[in-house]
Amino acid sequence: MTVGFSAANTANKWLDVVRTGGSSFTAITTAYVKLHTGDPGSAGASNAAAGSTTRVAMTQAAPSAGSMSINGTNPSWTNGGTSETITHISVWDASTAGNFLYSVALTASKAWASGDTLTLTSCTVAITPIAA
Repeated sequence: MTVGFSAANTANKWLDVVRTGGSSFTAITTAYVKLHTGDPGSAGASNAAAGSTTRVAMTQAAPSAGSMSINGTNPSWTNGGTSETITHISVWDASTAGNFLYSVALTASKAWASGDTLTLTSCTVAITPIAA
Protein backbone atom coordinates (compact mmCIF):
# COMPACT_ATOMS: atom_id res chain seq x y z
CA MET A 1 0.00 0.00 0.00
CA THR A 2 1.42 3.37 -0.96
CA VAL A 3 -0.98 5.88 0.62
CA GLY A 4 0.75 8.74 2.40
CA PHE A 5 2.97 11.66 1.54
CA SER A 6 4.80 11.80 -1.78
CA ALA A 7 8.49 11.20 -1.08
CA ALA A 8 9.73 13.47 -3.88
CA ASN A 9 7.14 16.27 -3.80
CA THR A 10 6.36 16.55 -0.09
CA ALA A 11 8.34 14.52 2.48
CA ASN A 12 11.84 15.13 1.11
CA LYS A 13 11.13 18.85 0.65
CA TRP A 14 9.83 19.19 4.22
CA LEU A 15 12.85 17.35 5.60
CA ASP A 16 15.18 19.54 3.53
CA VAL A 17 13.75 22.60 5.31
CA VAL A 18 14.82 21.31 8.75
CA ARG A 19 18.23 19.90 7.83
CA THR A 20 21.45 21.85 8.31
CA GLY A 21 22.19 23.65 5.06
CA GLY A 22 18.79 22.72 3.61
CA SER A 23 16.68 24.82 1.30
CA SER A 24 13.34 26.54 1.70
CA PHE A 25 9.99 25.02 0.77
CA THR A 26 7.49 26.93 -1.36
CA ALA A 27 4.01 26.64 0.12
CA ILE A 28 1.18 25.69 -2.22
CA THR A 29 -1.61 28.21 -2.77
CA THR A 30 -4.46 25.72 -3.26
CA ALA A 31 -4.81 21.98 -2.66
CA TYR A 32 -6.87 19.98 -5.19
CA VAL A 33 -8.49 16.60 -4.48
CA LYS A 34 -9.00 13.78 -7.00
CA LEU A 35 -11.11 10.63 -6.51
CA HIS A 36 -9.80 7.06 -6.93
CA THR A 37 -11.29 3.55 -7.06
CA GLY A 38 -8.17 2.00 -5.51
CA ASP A 39 -4.76 2.94 -4.17
CA PRO A 40 -3.46 5.96 -6.17
CA GLY A 41 0.10 4.59 -6.03
CA SER A 42 3.36 6.40 -5.34
CA ALA A 43 2.75 8.93 -8.14
CA GLY A 44 -0.96 9.49 -7.34
CA ALA A 45 -1.98 8.47 -10.87
CA SER A 46 -3.33 4.91 -10.48
CA ASN A 47 -7.02 3.90 -10.25
CA ALA A 48 -8.49 7.32 -11.08
CA ALA A 49 -12.28 7.52 -10.87
CA ALA A 50 -14.08 7.61 -14.23
CA GLY A 51 -17.28 9.29 -12.98
CA SER A 52 -15.42 12.57 -12.52
CA THR A 53 -11.79 13.22 -13.32
CA THR A 54 -11.96 16.80 -12.02
CA ARG A 55 -9.68 17.86 -9.18
CA VAL A 56 -11.69 19.99 -6.76
CA ALA A 57 -10.17 22.70 -4.54
CA MET A 58 -9.91 21.98 -0.81
CA THR A 59 -9.15 24.51 1.92
CA GLN A 60 -7.47 23.29 5.09
CA ALA A 61 -7.34 24.84 8.54
CA ALA A 62 -4.00 25.91 10.02
CA PRO A 63 -2.12 22.94 11.49
CA SER A 64 -2.27 22.29 15.21
CA ALA A 65 -0.43 19.59 17.16
CA GLY A 66 0.92 18.14 13.89
CA SER A 67 -2.50 17.71 12.27
CA MET A 68 -4.78 19.66 9.91
CA SER A 69 -8.34 19.20 8.58
CA ILE A 70 -10.72 20.55 5.94
CA ASN A 71 -11.88 24.10 6.56
CA GLY A 72 -14.60 25.92 4.63
CA THR A 73 -16.54 24.40 1.71
CA ASN A 74 -16.26 20.63 1.43
CA PRO A 75 -15.04 19.36 -1.97
CA SER A 76 -17.89 17.86 -4.03
CA TRP A 77 -18.18 15.89 -7.32
CA THR A 78 -21.11 14.75 -9.47
CA ASN A 79 -20.78 11.39 -11.22
CA GLY A 80 -20.98 11.95 -14.96
CA GLY A 81 -22.12 8.51 -16.09
CA THR A 82 -20.56 5.45 -14.48
CA SER A 83 -21.08 3.33 -11.39
CA GLU A 84 -18.00 2.69 -9.30
CA THR A 85 -16.77 2.53 -5.73
CA ILE A 86 -14.56 5.32 -4.42
CA THR A 87 -11.90 4.11 -1.95
CA HIS A 88 -9.12 6.75 -1.96
CA ILE A 89 -8.29 10.38 -2.73
CA SER A 90 -5.12 12.06 -3.93
CA VAL A 91 -4.16 15.66 -3.21
CA TRP A 92 -2.33 17.85 -5.74
CA ASP A 93 -0.95 21.40 -5.95
CA ALA A 94 -2.74 22.22 -9.23
CA SER A 95 -6.15 21.59 -10.84
CA THR A 96 -4.41 19.88 -13.79
CA ALA A 97 -0.83 18.59 -14.14
CA GLY A 98 1.09 19.87 -11.08
CA ASN A 99 2.61 17.81 -8.27
CA PHE A 100 1.11 14.91 -6.35
CA LEU A 101 1.35 15.76 -2.62
CA TYR A 102 -0.28 12.87 -0.74
CA SER A 103 -3.00 10.23 -0.80
CA VAL A 104 -5.49 8.96 1.76
CA ALA A 105 -7.66 5.84 1.99
CA LEU A 106 -11.28 6.65 2.85
CA THR A 107 -12.49 5.42 6.23
CA ALA A 108 -15.26 3.58 4.36
CA SER A 109 -15.54 3.02 0.61
CA LYS A 110 -18.43 4.80 -1.12
CA ALA A 111 -20.58 3.34 -3.90
CA TRP A 112 -21.03 6.12 -6.46
CA ALA A 113 -23.66 5.74 -9.21
CA SER A 114 -24.28 7.87 -12.30
CA GLY A 115 -25.77 11.23 -11.32
CA ASP A 116 -24.86 10.88 -7.62
CA THR A 117 -22.97 13.62 -5.79
CA LEU A 118 -20.07 12.71 -3.54
CA THR A 119 -18.95 15.24 -0.90
CA LEU A 120 -15.75 14.86 1.08
CA THR A 121 -16.83 15.86 4.60
CA SER A 122 -13.54 15.33 6.42
CA CYS A 123 -9.88 14.88 5.62
CA THR A 124 -7.43 15.00 8.48
CA VAL A 125 -3.71 14.74 7.74
CA ALA A 126 -1.12 14.31 10.47
CA ILE A 127 2.61 13.99 10.91
CA THR A 128 3.70 11.66 13.67
CA PRO A 129 5.30 11.18 16.07
CA ILE A 130 5.05 14.55 17.79
CA ALA A 131 7.24 15.11 20.85
CA ALA A 132 5.19 15.54 24.00
